[in-house]
Amino acid sequence: MNSENTKILIVDDTPENLVALEALLKRDDVCILSARSGPEALELMLAHELALAFLDVHMPGMDGFELAELMRGAERTKHVPIIFVTAGSKDPQRVFKGYNTGAVDFLFKPIEPRVLQGKTDVFLELYRQKRELANALRLNEMFVGILGHDLRSPLGAMLTGAQLLVPQLKDEADVLIARKVINAGKRMTEMIDQMLDLTRARLAGGLGFVRARETVDLGALVKRSCEELRIAFPERQVAIEIHGDVNTSGDPHRLLQVFSNLLANALHHGAPESKVEVAIEGTALDIQIKVRNQGVIPPELLPVIFDPFRSRSTGAAKARGGGLGLGLFIAQQIALAHGGNVTVESAEPHGTCFTLRLPRVAVRSDNAAAPRHVLIVDDDTDTRDSLRAAFEAKGYRASTARDGAQALKRLTQGGSPPDVVILDLGLPVIDGGGVFRAMQADPVLAKIPVVVSTGQPELAPAGAIVVPKPLKLDRLLKKVAALVPFELPKPG
Repeated sequence: MNSENTKILIVDDTPENLVALEALLKRDDVCILSARSGPEALELMLAHELALAFLDVHMPGMDGFELAELMRGAERTKHVPIIFVTAGSKDPQRVFKGYNTGAVDFLFKPIEPRVLQGKTDVFLELYRQKRELANALRLNEMFVGILGHDLRSPLGAMLTGAQLLVPQLKDEADVLIARKVINAGKRMTEMIDQMLDLTRARLAGGLGFVRARETVDLGALVKRSCEELRIAFPERQVAIEIHGDVNTSGDPHRLLQVFSNLLANALHHGAPESKVEVAIEGTALDIQIKVRNQGVIPPELLPVIFDPFRSRSTGAAKARGGGLGLGLFIAQQIALAHGGNVTVESAEPHGTCFTLRLPRVAVRSDNAAAPRHVLIVDDDTDTRDSLRAAFEAKGYRASTARDGAQALKRLTQGGSPPDVVILDLGLPVIDGGGVFRAMQADPVLAKIPVVVSTGQPELAPAGAIVVPKPLKLDRLLKKVAALVPFELPKPG
């Protein structure tokens, strides 16, 4: 593994100890980072991905235990194995405290070199296996996404051909076969769409689930979903009650997908003679949509109800007539992309109730103060569009660029510069590093905060603000809000 990818951190306030540890740990495939204090170590942790950390227990200011607690509390370092190095006696209380703060082992000075190297080899091998597994999973999901995308064209041609054949067929048996082909093709199309959504959720942190935002009437969307499902469930009744203002801002196509998934699930699994009840209630802060039926979800299924491929792992797929078990997972991802969530309650005799909560997002008034301007630079169309929609929904003015050259043109020509730049590093024409260096060379542009998202923070240009991948939309929004805060005026 490349030394840029495998890093060990050693922290000790005595320079001689650092030199000795570095000599013992040195190897061709490892980069050793050293720090003489807790604060210095924290700075390194923000810039580098660590495979292992050796912490001296006795340090002035912030000791090893305090540093370990901070590491365990941070998302970036909470899984980094920590080995304490101490010259103290094997006091059981101190050892217990060390393990309680997240240590995986203790080494007592004087250190036996073979023990140190043996333990290091074990944790480095675990780290490598973890990285290889993560890369394999990522490649697998990319393959699924690419395969699903490429299957759409031939499948669409097959469906079109079958639909054209139906009016020309004379024999009823032939018509029946053609309609079966069409129905099977539609089911395959739904599965492909779900695979693509799964890839989008895993690889892009949910980006792409909100492609556009506009004012939507959630009550009208629920009614539309019911009408579309009535053909598949003609014998079932759906009762809808609406209370309060149920308008918000969102992607109507994605929200319709959520309602269709929740309603189809309720119609399919509810008692055949019972009706499905939908209650929509708008409050000042959010809108709740409750979908209730008289079926009961087995208790062992409740904890994994929103997991992908859940039906395959629980044996429910056969009972439901096929499918990938992705419907509820995708519904939850769309809700999260809108700043909401989906929860479920199920028990006798009340039945099952899925609750979708969505925040009320106000539309900006024409007389609002000028919003902060965000420039989004990314070569992926879905990511650009999703980020733009998300920032605009929060009241920002968002513009985009597809490559480094276009970004520099946006920055240097016409109008006032943006308040913050969201910069992808892997750009065509001019890469993200080149864009950042050009900005730093300009006295005006150098003052603009630049946020980069990367899976290798150590490759980010010095001075940029790093948001690690996989990119979490809520984390990015909070980061930008902290950099360029402003008060969103109320409508009217």
